Amino acid sequence: MSFFIEIGRFLDSDEGLRKLHAVVVEYAQLYVLAKQWKKGFEGTGEFVTLREEFKDAVDALILYCKGRKYSVFSGDYDLDEMARELLKS
Repeated sequence: MSFFIEIGRFLDSDEGLRKLHAVVVEYAQLYVLAKQWKKGFEGTGEFVTLREEFKDAVDALILYCKGRKYSVFSGDYDLDEMARELLKS
């Protein structure tokens, strides 16, 4: 099951998680749009910065979940796959 589907069960009861999730959703939308728009230019400074900010937001969400003992994620992840999953859920 998807990481984002799993954390969905905690969103109603956890304000901090809801806020972090909203930030990650926003970054995922921007990241996917930028990736489509800048096809072939993924190495540009602006895109690299956006990718890093998105990764930092996902990492913060994962860290928050681990700190709250929400056993929803373990291991490495692919940022592109995370964005796709998030926008599907």
